[in-house]
Amino acid sequence: MAMFSESVDVVCAPDGQPVSLQWQGRTYSVCPEPVRWYERRQWWAEESRAPLGSGPGLVDHEIWRVQVLPSPSGASKDTEPGEPLTLDLTRHIRSGRWRLLRIHDALRPRTA
Repeated sequence: MAMFSESVDVVCAPDGQPVSLQWQGRTYSVCPEPVRWYERRQWWAEESRAPLGSGPGLVDHEIWRVQVLPSPSGASKDTEPGEPLTLDLTRHIRSGRWRLLRIHDALRPRTA
């Protein structure tokens, strides 16, 4: 597993669920049923105090674990889609910006 903090562009469904993303110049489709949870962040290192009742965006941050496949744009029908990558993404609630946090699958070189 590799740790990152790299910006990614994510397109979401109306319910907020990621459906595709663009990373390092490539577009990926999100496989069905990504998983969402919240993790505590060290808000005290960035904020002087936490207003009563604040949670998402200040105390917690939203994490999505998604499996993605390269989108077939520009690929021929004979091209295999490859194995899905499992990624953890986070969305900053106030700004809506997305970042790649973790890659769970090693990128394996293709063999001939």
